[in-house]
Amino acid sequence: MFLSRQSPDLKVQQKPGAAKPAGAVRKAAASKTKQAADTGKSSQMLALVLESLEEDKAEDVVSIDLTGKTPIADHMVVASGRSQRHVGAVADHLVRRLKDAGFGTAQVEGLKQGDWVLIDGGDVVVHVFRPEVREFYRLEKMWSADIPADQLAV
Repeated sequence: MFLSRQSPDLKVQQKPGAAKPAGAVRKAAASKTKQAADTGKSSQMLALVLESLEEDKAEDVVSIDLTGKTPIADHMVVASGRSQRHVGAVADHLVRRLKDAGFGTAQVEGLKQGDWVLIDGGDVVVHVFRPEVREFYRLEKMWSADIPADQLAV
């Protein structure tokens, strides 16, 4: 082991190839457990989002798994409403259901205009469009493309 002089509190760091202390092993196990819990939370949120969109009669609902593609979210859901009023109502109901289910207050953009509403729930990002706007931007086409690992920008 050696001391890092670059850190202000001189944390003890492991040399490469050295055995890990017992505390580090426990922290790694706790981190894996937290990741598994986050995946469960993400799946629960996704199920709630899809159920809400179905109840509010959103059209052409597409769920895209973003795991490994971007760190911004685990899932993206794209849906359409029939009109500006329908888009706004679908988005408003979804935000209320997320809050009532204990997922906190989601960040919302575009609710007043009603053409394209973005709902950022953290683990799940939802886009609700009017059909014309959805056709113009084609988000699901861009995000669902399988990009080879050597071409990913990090």
